[in-house]
Amino acid sequence: MLKGIPSILSPDLLKILQEMGHGDTIVIVDANFPAASCAKRLVRADGHNLPDVLSAVMQLLPLDTYSEYQAGLMEVVPGDTTVPVIWDTIRKIVAEHEDIDVKYEFIERFEYYKRTRDAFAVVSTGETALYANIILKKGVIAPIK
Repeated sequence: MLKGIPSILSPDLLKILQEMGHGDTIVIVDANFPAASCAKRLVRADGHNLPDVLSAVMQLLPLDTYSEYQAGLMEVVPGDTTVPVIWDTIRKIVAEHEDIDVKYEFIERFEYYKRTRDAFAVVSTGETALYANIILKKGVIAPIK
């Protein structure tokens, strides 16, 4: 154990967060997402819900202030009547950890899968809420003056 590191973050996930560079993306996904077939690097967080994993990741990951969008959500598939109430929870968690007004891009399902394949890593949670997926773009930490 380390001080200040959320215990929900596995050593593999900590290593990935450290290895990511400015502009790299990480995707945190629900249990229904085809993570294994879309991931270059897959971290399993089975048994954990998305809000808890997202909150832990956001304690360590700065978001990219130089990009038009810092985060991406999968838009609801046309014809699907689901209202993703988890999006409010996601936005709240991200806002708690960021000093900027985070901009969210809504991404069509198959484009979302493509971007996931291009992502640095994917974290697969046990979340059962529908459309509980988020792409985060890593930013930089300014030097201390």
